[in-house]
Amino acid sequence: MRVLMISDVYFPRINGVSTSIQTFARELTAAGQEVTLIAPDYGHSAPEPFEVLRIPSRYLPLDPEDRILRTGRLKAHRPALAAKGFDLVHIHTPFIAHYAGVALAKRLGVPTVESYHTFFEQYLDKYVPLVPSAWLRLAARRFSAAQCNDVDALVVPSQAMLDILEAYGVKTLARVIPTGIELDQFGSGDGERFRRERGIPLDRPVLVHVGRLAFEKNIEFILRVITRVLPQIPDLLLVIAGEGPARRSLERLSGQLGLHNHVTFIGYLDREGPLEDCYCAGDAFVFASRTETQGLVLLEAMALGVPVVSTAIMGTREVLAGGRGCLIAEDDEVHFAAQIVRMLGDPQLRRRLSDEARVYAREWSAPALAARLLDFYGEIKAGHRGAV
Repeated sequence: MRVLMISDVYFPRINGVSTSIQTFARELTAAGQEVTLIAPDYGHSAPEPFEVLRIPSRYLPLDPEDRILRTGRLKAHRPALAAKGFDLVHIHTPFIAHYAGVALAKRLGVPTVESYHTFFEQYLDKYVPLVPSAWLRLAARRFSAAQCNDVDALVVPSQAMLDILEAYGVKTLARVIPTGIELDQFGSGDGERFRRERGIPLDRPVLVHVGRLAFEKNIEFILRVITRVLPQIPDLLLVIAGEGPARRSLERLSGQLGLHNHVTFIGYLDREGPLEDCYCAGDAFVFASRTETQGLVLLEAMALGVPVVSTAIMGTREVLAGGRGCLIAEDDEVHFAAQIVRMLGDPQLRRRLSDEARVYAREWSAPALAARLLDFYGEIKAGHRGAV
């Protein structure tokens, strides 16, 4: 199978979409498939076992972390792409890449599959504050439905997200295929090393949050929860790893809540060592996003044996189904705080959940989920051939 992927984002831009693309592309390549990824040129990149075609890009005015593909530069690559004999085009983002991917697929005479990674209905109003939220939600629904109905097939990371798309009126063939975990990468970490390097006492209670610092991630909720935990665990420290447009707002709120000595923002971490160490430095991982289509960071933490305290909403509800390796909290500050206190106050509970988490994470292995994606590719290709 020859697969052409296209995305508006990829590493070194760190987010869940980049992680999903990399995981599936690496696993498909390891299984003997040929993958080419079209992605923006950020000026520097790391080598991959699959082909990455970097297209010149320009900055996105409202978000300097992201880039806009210069589609005019993509045209020069069309003859070479046509010569590769791709079986399908897999689109990963709904912006320039969607329209460029659909056009490429038509030019190449192959089917299109698109991954729906982001719950835009609960996303846009955080970035377009001057427009009424109801208008933005309606626009997001219509936009998503139009794009999803414009391709031959959809990959959706959770049943909850698929149910929403179907309620929008999406009729496209779809399959729920979450992103898997690279268990070799998330098999070990050195939490003590992380603590020593940052001067954190080995016996200090530590919570960890990893993820993009975006308004929709609900991190301000976690900060308010910490203020409710401190009366019972006065030396608690929350480590927040990541960057994003909400960082300044979160730092300001942390100061307003008097959390200077209890919250530290450490930015992005290399995914080959430092990130794993950060996870393992925590006595527990905390998460409260209401908009996740999956919640990969939960699985990364659990694969490393770090128990989780999290709400279970949208995609995270499916990841945390059964409560293995975690304590599920209500979307309520008091209850969430009580679950943190319970976790940190019971070493035996933490050990049991840590063991459960490691076992449970193996069920989400990257090779197994990539095999499901490859089977779906075969189904899409066969259906397209039969429709011609």
